Amino acid sequence: MSAKEKICIVQGDLTEQSVDAIVNAANNDLQLGGGVAGAIRRKGGMVIQDECDQIGTIPLGEAAITGAGALKARYVIHAASMSLGRPTAEEHLRLSTRNSLLRAKEKGLRSIALPAIGTGIAGFPMRRCAEVMLEEVAAHFGWPTSLETVRFVLYDASAYQTFRDVYEALPE
Repeated sequence: MSAKEKICIVQGDLTEQSVDAIVNAANNDLQLGGGVAGAIRRKGGMVIQDECDQIGTIPLGEAAITGAGALKARYVIHAASMSLGRPTAEEHLRLSTRNSLLRAKEKGLRSIALPAIGTGIAGFPMRRCAEVMLEEVAAHFGWPTSLETVRFVLYDASAYQTFRDVYEALPE
């Protein structure tokens, strides 16, 4: 099965995904404020923030894993692509995506769902986000991994279409 066949693009609510883990577009202080992180905190419960507080600050580009509280997923992988109040840099988006996939592999997870990391409050351009994240996922499938499915879950139609267009251009 090709990498492209293991990737799926859907429009929907990340917090409603029945997968092993969802990925949070996190800041490196692991504070679940607004956007995707806020939705995860509201729906999953404060237990997720409590686990993040126990981990503390992580380096930009890194990823940490916690339980998922009341969410359908078993885990939340926090991809630190930005510092609080700062924009997302491409290097940090690339590294945090890569490290999220590695955390999933380390846990032996088979399925994860990711949002368009860094495109909300952190202001990263949607098309470039899709290119970077899809490149990283395709590269990850070039190595041994436990992952069988990577699902990109985009909240609005425009983001969905952008990811779809970039996905369609991937080699088979």
